[in-house]
Amino acid sequence: MPMEPLPDLSTLSLTDIARLAQEKKLPPVEQWNPDHCGDSEMRIARDGTWYHQGSPIGREAMVRLFSSILRREPDGRHVLVTPVEKLDIEVEDAPFVAVEVKSEGEGRDRTLAFRLNSGDFVTAGPDHALVLRETPDSPHPYLHVRGGMEALIARSVYYELMNLALDEESERVGLWSGGAFFPLDGAA
Repeated sequence: MPMEPLPDLSTLSLTDIARLAQEKKLPPVEQWNPDHCGDSEMRIARDGTWYHQGSPIGREAMVRLFSSILRREPDGRHVLVTPVEKLDIEVEDAPFVAVEVKSEGEGRDRTLAFRLNSGDFVTAGPDHALVLRETPDSPHPYLHVRGGMEALIARSVYYELMNLALDEESERVGLWSGGAFFPLDGAA
């Protein structure tokens, strides 16, 4: 059964995006507690590419399916989980990448909706924070997705966010979304 094609973010309103996010029913992976079965021999590269036994997974539908059963364990490991098995998966940075953003409104009334490389939509707000985290090579922006998992914000999307923030001309470089302010200047 083929998966539905992803809608074009530029043609969607934030209401449409919120509805699509609400309609997407993810499996209840947090309720599944099977025995650990081993290693999936899968890896998610920093750029969001999924690999199995060293080869990229080329079928977008497979990546979308696997991303729906991905979970982060309390010890920080990532696993693919079903009701009957749990397999480790290596994640180089974040399991998702925010590849597109849509902004509506200005200042405190702004809402930012992101499309992830998995096809999921996430609206930044109190439950889905934007953070700038210091890494060994430079600060990197992330978006909280679910269950302790984050999306690395793609460089082009981060530049778009910074342009929006600089256009705001406020005291602090950052953006509001969903009633929460997210600093983007790296200052604590």
